[in-house]
Amino acid sequence: MRRHLLAFAAGLATTVLALPALPCTRTLYVGADNTVITGRNMDWSEDMGSNLWIFPAGIRRDGHAGPNSPTWTSRYGSVITAGYDIGSVDGINEKGLVMNALYLAETDYGAPDRKRPHMAISLWGQYVLDNFASVDETVKVLAKEPFQIIAPPLPNGKPLTIHLSISDASGDSAIFEYVHGKLVIHHGRQYKVMTNSPIYDKQLALYEYWESIGGLKFLPGTNRAADRFARASFLLDAVPKQLDPNYIAGVPKQSYAYQAVAEVMSVQRAVSVPLGISTPDQPNLSSTIWHTVADQKNLIYYFDSAMRPNTFWVDLHKLDLKPGAPVKKLTMAGGQVYSGEVSVQFVDTPSFKFMPAPAP
Repeated sequence: MRRHLLAFAAGLATTVLALPALPCTRTLYVGADNTVITGRNMDWSEDMGSNLWIFPAGIRRDGHAGPNSPTWTSRYGSVITAGYDIGSVDGINEKGLVMNALYLAETDYGAPDRKRPHMAISLWGQYVLDNFASVDETVKVLAKEPFQIIAPPLPNGKPLTIHLSISDASGDSAIFEYVHGKLVIHHGRQYKVMTNSPIYDKQLALYEYWESIGGLKFLPGTNRAADRFARASFLLDAVPKQLDPNYIAGVPKQSYAYQAVAEVMSVQRAVSVPLGISTPDQPNLSSTIWHTVADQKNLIYYFDSAMRPNTFWVDLHKLDLKPGAPVKKLTMAGGQVYSGEVSVQFVDTPSFKFMPAPAP
């Protein structure tokens, strides 16, 4: 059996080597005291001018893909990280539902069908945060495919091919991918780690091989997505899931919640790609430019930039997310430095315009 796994993994690895990928990594930590934390790295080939935004409930939106786009009013407020201020790529809503959009080169949304409602890819993640409180609720709706994703290239010409991971305060998880024009959903608490290429079924198969070897003996060390998946999975399983007496004295307030956040942040940093690192024969393998860690029990969203000296966070309990509250922005695109809890530093600002998609 092991020989078959080795041969299968080798074949998959050959496929992976041929694929350009922009590496990101997502992990889901579930520990004692109903602690649930999602960590995520954004790896990209350039600074994407990310800013943080507060979106209250009650915002009217549409799918920005022509007259056949769905419309909705946001049920829940959220804190999100924007990419290029044209779309939501990461965030948490007031119910503890977390969304992470990661690059997937193999994504195929299918040929546009004029008979179906259309959703611009820039709004896919925000639609989830606006409308759902749990993973199960999200899966039940999106499995019916109420719209078709339309994904034009980014302004810099890069293809906008992503898959979506979501997690909730109960520890439930789901992965959404479009493969050969079909929506594939992996739903379950066991889906704790996601990277980029290959598609998720093959990521799981590759990890089965590495798991059979055992991470204490050997772990793959490159910056490729499949290797990061194996490392992140091993490290996530290895870190303590309860208060650790060896380190708790140095943790703020000797709090297990803070210890768990620190553990997830350390896992994310351990699978990061150092700033400025590139692979000559794979120019799309990219540096980690920021990390987020979302504490879904305590509703705190941590942000850690690879280009700034401090980690800071937003306590959603301190935000006005009721309908009619203003949209607010925390500007980071100019290299601003923040530390500690920053909710009071957000400034009332009209929302960025989500990148539209042409009507099919």
